Amino acid sequence: MKFDVAIVGSGLAGLSVALHLAQTRKVAIISKRELLDGASNWAQGGIAAVLDSGDSHDQHIADTLVAGAGLCDEAATRYIVEHGREAIEWLIEQGVPFTRDETAELGFHLTREGGHSQRRIIHAADATGHAVQVTLEQKVRAHPNISLFEHHCAIDVITSDKLQPDGVHSGPALVGQPRCHGLYVQDEQSGKVQTFEAEHTVLATGGAGKVYLYTTNPDTATGDGIAMAWRAGCRVSNMEFIQFHPTCLYHPFAKSFLITEAVRGEGGLLKLPPEAGTAAGTRFMPAHDERGELAPRDVVARAIDFEMKKRGVDYVHLDITHKSPEFIQEHFPTIYARCLELGIDITKEPIPVVPAVHFTCGGVVTDLAGRTDIPGLYAVGETAYTGLHGANRLASNSLLECLVVGRACAHQIAAAPPVELPPLPAWDESRVTNADEEVVIAHNWDELRRFMWNYVGIVRTTKRLERAQHRIKLLKEEIDEYYRNFRVTNDLLELRNLVEVAHLIVRSALSRHESRGLHFSRDYPDTLPKALPSVLTPRRR
Repeated sequence: MKFDVAIVGSGLAGLSVALHLAQTRKVAIISKRELLDGASNWAQGGIAAVLDSGDSHDQHIADTLVAGAGLCDEAATRYIVEHGREAIEWLIEQGVPFTRDETAELGFHLTREGGHSQRRIIHAADATGHAVQVTLEQKVRAHPNISLFEHHCAIDVITSDKLQPDGVHSGPALVGQPRCHGLYVQDEQSGKVQTFEAEHTVLATGGAGKVYLYTTNPDTATGDGIAMAWRAGCRVSNMEFIQFHPTCLYHPFAKSFLITEAVRGEGGLLKLPPEAGTAAGTRFMPAHDERGELAPRDVVARAIDFEMKKRGVDYVHLDITHKSPEFIQEHFPTIYARCLELGIDITKEPIPVVPAVHFTCGGVVTDLAGRTDIPGLYAVGETAYTGLHGANRLASNSLLECLVVGRACAHQIAAAPPVELPPLPAWDESRVTNADEEVVIAHNWDELRRFMWNYVGIVRTTKRLERAQHRIKLLKEEIDEYYRNFRVTNDLLELRNLVEVAHLIVRSALSRHESRGLHFSRDYPDTLPKALPSVLTPRRR
């Protein structure tokens, strides 16, 4: 398998890189499931960009910096914000059906979400990610220079320090700067592991929400790109900042269905449920923050967590019944229909909600063209850490980052001189056998997600983090032994990556002796005067 560019992941970041490169490069897109099974397809709210003369780059930057609690890289933030409009115009050119508003300057409706001082969220009703992904998927499937490998799971990238001059595996790392030459990928249906040779490899695998028990992320969000880059020798940063979306639908038959930020942006109110006794029906956000329901996500999530624990309730209510049924059905058709399927008419009754893991603010350290520490290896989207999100991502900035950095990454690759690839070895399965007990993987997966939820959640303590660290060490040893002795499966690969990412999250959290943004520690409740990112550097293997 030889390509100019191999892209792992089929969300907005990966598809945008592919489409920008496909005119001049032979591109492979490797997707664990179908193209539409990633987190981008689930995004409801929209994309933040300055599209109205009443708004400004400086206001968008200021809102981002405030939400990021002092940890945003200001230069990165400015670059991404200032390239927002051209990214949106590119999507419009591709045919994305954004919701129209003929009275608006650009002709499209703009909504407002928590943490934003202006209406600047362009959207396609309440299913923006789906509208964008479907549009780009059609373009990708039709392009002759793009090869799609669905139901293929990336195992690891191949770097030159793991090769001898003749292309076989080496023992100790060779001296010098390693370069990425491609990756190993398993075909899920045949079980065969293939070697993909590529001058440029792009990790666009999304976040790591499935490391926690409750998440709004799809099942594919197992931190694969972050774990692969770390094992290859790349730095990671700010992994302790895991964003909990404040409002995930609380229902036994709803699998992590997100209730978009825009519901609060359009006037939805958070109230205590009947189980709260005499306080039932009371708004509680004004007591936690003067911005009320429009406070940034970390503030709202902690407020809900506080009220649930204080009152002994399993959920709170999000109430938008004071808006007309026509307004609700026009602005939130997906949410209205899904809730109605579950017996909840949101035009007449409030929505039961709980916080759930939503976004990984940290990731693989990159520059603004997606370049990692290893030449030939790039990371874009939620997999990467550019410095935009700081200690807390501002709503709807994530898809913007995918577009802007994805385009810059494509331009960087297009301008790069050709690279001669060495012969790469085939995957060696000569010393492994079929797994004797698949149930071990399921048990370890369940244990990991439960203790991460209990010990590394919205509110943390050093003791809980150390408890999690100890469990992770034992799990990691067990999983590594399993990986060495048995043929790889999709479940084993995902579990291996999840435990690696869990290790990075806990290690980063233990290193931060303060509370800032999404990281709240009872042992270190104060915020330090100087904000610094937590950067982890792997040992050279």
